[in-house]
Amino acid sequence: MFPPASSPLPVLLAVTLPLAALYGMFLWWWGGRGRPLTPAEVEQGLQALRDAAAPTTPPADAEALLAGVRQLLAGDDGREFVMVNLVRHRARAAYPPGERWAGLGDDPREADRRYGRAIVPHLLRQGCLPLFVARRSGRLFEPPGAEAWHYVALVRYRSRRDFLHFALAIERAGIAVHKWAAIEATQVFPTRPLLSLITVRATVAAALLLLGAGLLALATGGAAVGA
Repeated sequence: MFPPASSPLPVLLAVTLPLAALYGMFLWWWGGRGRPLTPAEVEQGLQALRDAAAPTTPPADAEALLAGVRQLLAGDDGREFVMVNLVRHRARAAYPPGERWAGLGDDPREADRRYGRAIVPHLLRQGCLPLFVARRSGRLFEPPGAEAWHYVALVRYRSRRDFLHFALAIERAGIAVHKWAAIEATQVFPTRPLLSLITVRATVAAALLLLGAGLLALATGGAAVGA
């Protein structure tokens, strides 16, 4: 498994260099400090999103989507952010007439689960990741007329550019139809954490350090036995 050597240095290098390269690849994929979108890129992206959404998204929902994305992209600084999603389901899933998924039933939660399963590969491709999903379990303080949200989801996006690429991908793949079929109301807004115990970079580094320590212990232990 490891090259025989009279010095521990070759074994140390054989363990640490691949792990360091792996962590470097992770940091490249995870990103978080990219190039902000230019105004021209914003307009091109919005037009592409409009064209992609037209076949499957109801016009009112498409206009709301474009207005929201325009507002989001206007504040692009190239940095990572966490999107907060507050969601209320419909009483029954509402797929467009003739939509092939309509024959699978009218359970809005099942439609939402189809959406959730389908978007994960597209999120990962853009260095994005769901961090937290939780169902509402009660009430505490609410203003009069507040929406009765069913669940909250936090999703980390590598940048607003990556969010745009993700939105385009799911519209072109026909995935967003599940979202609009499932939800009656939603509130979505970006945040930048001030305090968070969700430290993905540190968690991955710690996992690789533990793996490296275990491999070194295995290598040096095996060498000692062989000696």
